[in-house]
Amino acid sequence: MRNTSTVTSYNFDKETGWRLDLPHYIEAGTRVLCLYRVSSAKQLYHDANDEADIPMQRLRCREFAEQNGWTIVCELQEEGISGHKVRAENRDKVQMIKDYALKQKFDILLVFMFDRIGRIADETPFVVEWLISHGIRVWASEEGEQRIENHTDRLMNYIRFWQADGESQKTAIRTANSLHILTEQGYYTGGSCPYGYKLVKSGRMNKKKQEVHDLAVNEEEAAQVRLMFHLAYTYGYGAQCIANHLNVHGYKNRSGSNWHPSTLQSIMRNVLYTGVLRSGDTVSPVQENLRIVDDKTFNGVQAMLQTRSRKYQETRSAPLNTRGNSLMAGNIFCGHCGARLCVTTSGKGRRGPDGKDIVRTRYCCQTKTRKHEACGGQSGYTVHKVDDTIDAFVRNILGRVRAVNRSEIIQAQNQIDIEAKKQHVKELRRDAVKAESELQRLQSEIIKSLTGESAFTPEMLRPVIDAQERKYADLMKKLRAAEEEIHDSENNLLALTEKFDDVLQWAAMYDNADIAAKKMIVSRIIDRVDMYRDYEIRITLNISIEQFLNTIEMVA
Repeated sequence: MRNTSTVTSYNFDKETGWRLDLPHYIEAGTRVLCLYRVSSAKQLYHDANDEADIPMQRLRCREFAEQNGWTIVCELQEEGISGHKVRAENRDKVQMIKDYALKQKFDILLVFMFDRIGRIADETPFVVEWLISHGIRVWASEEGEQRIENHTDRLMNYIRFWQADGESQKTAIRTANSLHILTEQGYYTGGSCPYGYKLVKSGRMNKKKQEVHDLAVNEEEAAQVRLMFHLAYTYGYGAQCIANHLNVHGYKNRSGSNWHPSTLQSIMRNVLYTGVLRSGDTVSPVQENLRIVDDKTFNGVQAMLQTRSRKYQETRSAPLNTRGNSLMAGNIFCGHCGARLCVTTSGKGRRGPDGKDIVRTRYCCQTKTRKHEACGGQSGYTVHKVDDTIDAFVRNILGRVRAVNRSEIIQAQNQIDIEAKKQHVKELRRDAVKAESELQRLQSEIIKSLTGESAFTPEMLRPVIDAQERKYADLMKKLRAAEEEIHDSENNLLALTEKFDDVLQWAAMYDNADIAAKKMIVSRIIDRVDMYRDYEIRITLNISIEQFLNTIEMVA
C-alpha cells in the first residue's frame, strides 16, 4: 500500500478544475495541468483491484508532481470517455487543454499513463506533438517524459499510441465477448424465451447472487415448430401459408392467439432450432439437447427463403409460391429477353361439351404482355406442354439415379470433390502469401514515413495497412477452413451420401406427390428453365445434381 498521508490536499473549483489555493510564487516552468480519464463509469471510484481508476490516477500524479517540485494549477477529469472511440475534437477536456496551452496557462501536462491522453493511433501521437510544439512538456507519472527532438522520438511516440490503440481493440473485444464466451460454452445468456423452449433453473448464481436459467425443449411447442419447418421444406409453404394452415387447424401461439406471418418468419430463420446458441456473431457448438429441427431441413428452408427474397428476384430458382397447378410458375424465363414468364389464364368465348368455359393456362413473357416492349420470343407457351416436358425430364433424371450403384457413385464423387478442394487450397495459399508480402511492405513503409524517408504520411498509410490486414486475415481464415474441409473426409462423405439419398427420396415420392411437393422437388433439381420459340427448352440443373449426373456418366 502507498503512504497517502504525506500527499498534500488541494482545493479545486469543481466547474473549471482550476486550483483555488495557489501559492503566491510559482517557479517558472513548473505549472502542471493534470488530466485523469476513465472509459467506464465503474472506474470513477477507487477499486483496490483497478490501478487505473480516477482516485488512483489523481494520487499518483499528485505524488509525482510533489516529488519533482512542480505545482499543480489545474486538474481536469473525463468520466466514461473512451480514448479509443472518441476523437480529440469531440472531447471537451482535450479542447480546453489546447486552449489553455495557447494562452500559456500551464507548462506541463501530467497524466497517469500516456494512454490517458488517448488511444487512437492516427490521432493521439499528433496531439502530443502539437502540445510539445507549443511549449508544453508532456509527462506520465508511470512512464516519464515524451520528447520530440528527433526521428527516433517521433517513431517511439507513434509506436506507443499504436500499441495503445491495439490494446484498446483487444479490450473492446474482450468486453464485447463477455456474453459471447458464455455462448461458446453453450450457456443461455438471457432474453425472451423462444417458442419451442422453456426456462429451467440451473442452480448456478450470477454476480448479483441471482439464480440463472437454462433452456430446455418444450415438447408441446416443439411439435408445432417441426410442423412449420416440414410445411416449408417439403411443400414450399411461405410464412403466410404456414400461418393459414396453423390457424385453420386450430394451432395457437403461446398467448393463445392466431399465428402471424412475421412471427413465423423469425422462427424459420432462428438457428437455435438446430441446437446452436447465438450471441451476435458468436455461436455455440451444437447442443443436441436443444435441437428441434435437423440440419438438412433447416438449411433447406434457409436456402428457399433466401432465393425468394427481393435480392434474388431476377434469378431465383425456388418457386415464389406453391399455389396453382403450373409446375414451373416463378422459375421459368424467356430465352430471348431474359424476362420471367408469368402464368395467365383465359377461357372467355371457349366452351367445352359440358357448356363450361375451357380455361387456357399459359406461361407469358412479361416483356411483351406487361411492358409491351420488343422481344424476339413468343408471347406465351401452353403450360401443359412445357410442364409435360419438364416432368418427363425430371422423371428421367430420377430414374437414372435409382439405377446406379449408390456406393460407387458416392465414392467417385467424393474423390472428385477432394481434388477440387485441393486446388482451391493451393489458390488460397498463393493469395495469402502475396497478401502477407504486401502487408510487410506497407508496414516497413510506415517506419520510413515516421523517420522522414517516405513520401507518405502515417495518416495516409494507416487505412491502407488496416485494409491489407483485414484482407490477409480473411484469406487465412478461408485457407484454414478449406484445409479443414479436405481433412474432414468423413463429413465430406456423409454430406455426399445425404445429397444422394435426398435424390432417392425425391424419386420415391415424386409419382404420388401433390403439385406443391412436386414444385419443390423440381426446384431442387432444376436451377433455371429458359424458353425459346417453337418450344425449344434449355434446362440448367442444380450444380450438385449436375455433378452427380456427370459422375454417373463417368462411372458408366
